[in-house]
Amino acid sequence: MDAHVFGITQSLTGKSWVWRPGQHERQGEGLAQQLGVPDLMGRLLAARGVTADHAANFLDPTLRAMLPDPSSMVDMDSAAVRLADAVMQGEMVGVFGDYDVDGACSSALMITLLRQLGCPVTYHVPDRLAEGYGPNAEALRAMVERGARLIVCVDCGTAAHSAFAPLHNAVDIVVLDHHKSEGPPPPIRATVNPNRLDCPSGLRQICAAAVAFLTAVALLRTLRRRGFFAERVEPDLREFLDLVALATVCDVMPLVGLNRAFVIQGLKVMARRARPGIAALLDVTKLTEAPTAMNCGFALGPRINASGRIAEADMGLRLLLAEDEGIAFELAQTLDAVNRQRQTVEAGISSDAMARAEAQAAGGHGIILLAQEGWHPGVVGIVAGRVKERFNRPALVAGITDGMAKGSGRSVPGIDLGAAVIAARQSGILATGGGHAMAAGFSAPETALSTFHEFLNDRLASAALLPPSAELVLDGVLGVAGADAGLAQMVSRLGPFGSGNEEPLFVLPRARVVKADRIGKDGNTIRVMVEGEGGGRLKALLFRAKEGPLAEALSRVGGAPLHLAGHLRAEFWRGRVSAGFFIADAAPA
Repeated sequence: MDAHVFGITQSLTGKSWVWRPGQHERQGEGLAQQLGVPDLMGRLLAARGVTADHAANFLDPTLRAMLPDPSSMVDMDSAAVRLADAVMQGEMVGVFGDYDVDGACSSALMITLLRQLGCPVTYHVPDRLAEGYGPNAEALRAMVERGARLIVCVDCGTAAHSAFAPLHNAVDIVVLDHHKSEGPPPPIRATVNPNRLDCPSGLRQICAAAVAFLTAVALLRTLRRRGFFAERVEPDLREFLDLVALATVCDVMPLVGLNRAFVIQGLKVMARRARPGIAALLDVTKLTEAPTAMNCGFALGPRINASGRIAEADMGLRLLLAEDEGIAFELAQTLDAVNRQRQTVEAGISSDAMARAEAQAAGGHGIILLAQEGWHPGVVGIVAGRVKERFNRPALVAGITDGMAKGSGRSVPGIDLGAAVIAARQSGILATGGGHAMAAGFSAPETALSTFHEFLNDRLASAALLPPSAELVLDGVLGVAGADAGLAQMVSRLGPFGSGNEEPLFVLPRARVVKADRIGKDGNTIRVMVEGEGGGRLKALLFRAKEGPLAEALSRVGGAPLHLAGHLRAEFWRGRVSAGFFIADAAPA
């Protein structure tokens, strides 16, 4: 099989099409025979490294089979003991969270569970602009003054030595985090973080909400051993899996292994709509069918994130904590409006950022670093993600206020941006900086930005060798006539799709557009009917259909045949299932 699919080195979006690396024909055929599935399904499983022995756990992962012993994480037992003491003594607990989806879900999980167990709980979510990321001594002190005898920091705190120091003798502190650790943890009661340098758990790819869930497992186990539930009903932790699933997807954790089980089981909980806040979000976004990982990433998550970006930092958390359906719906509506405002703010920055990024990419920069007075720090991370996608380069974008730049970065697979940002901070270039391989945050004097840019270009020099646009990696060829609902449902069994488990991309060869129209509120979706060379018709959609070669080709009814690349998905409507093809790219046949 040639390296380039149908010889395509430049598609209508400028990408080269390549086959997924590795030869999976023989392994796929063997898997297909053993599992009794079509050869295509066998090849797709083999491409994901699935063997016959592990196929059942991959296709139907359960927490019973996948859940690790929480005690495998350093400090977990100490954290569980301290939390159990707080429960049995009825102490007030302060929960310090973060303003993104993972922080909101982690906070909601811990607050709800502790309240169910009888603890009074106070909480704080820092304001992105006024306080920045992570614990600060003033907010922690305020929780102590409100009566907190134990503070639990979720999705933050691993590097908060200076914030914790003033409270050394005033309160016990437990950190539940997953961000990269640079050295010894703070001298507090417990730091539970699978990314601690001394943690042997092997759970480095879980989010903070998953850490909080495992802590909940350890806490209930400790309370059970103490006889706490002898005359009380034990909380059902499965009720919290919707929060873990939402955080796992939105924090872009790889959807393999334990994370895959969390998301699959969590989506089942979400579909029951028992949490008023999530049910309200599903209603506001008009999602009537069972939610998917894609819904979490593109519909639910952005609305929760919007509050921390440009509104009240704790609004997303308040939504997840809401018990009254009416209050939950009002909050969901507000978040929906805030998200639209966020989109407007983002659009105002993006066009300028793209033009500047194009100049840097043309100038040979491996890393794109953009900063401007007046750019809203709450949306620069989203803009960085857009720039990264457009230029296939790690991108960092910052807003400048009073001579200080605050920004966020997004990376591409294989380039550890978080480690580089941490190194820049350790070198004295940045005032603050941290993150993980695919995302990072930083702040620095405006005068240090050119030095920072040079530092990143040198440290991540391999980025300059990346192609100007990412390759489109394809999994197979489908005939239009064979791309039916049955096959679409079978492919869906490989989901949930996301980081680490990409949705299969197929080619429909030599398809002709026989009908085309623009739909949607802003007309930015193109809906086409395509006809295959060997017969059959199939509905296909292109989202974000901006003007350009791809949109023009799809709008040309009766034009020359096209090779279409995209995702085959099962669509459900009023109890009926059909196949839809979601176009990612196209090339002249």
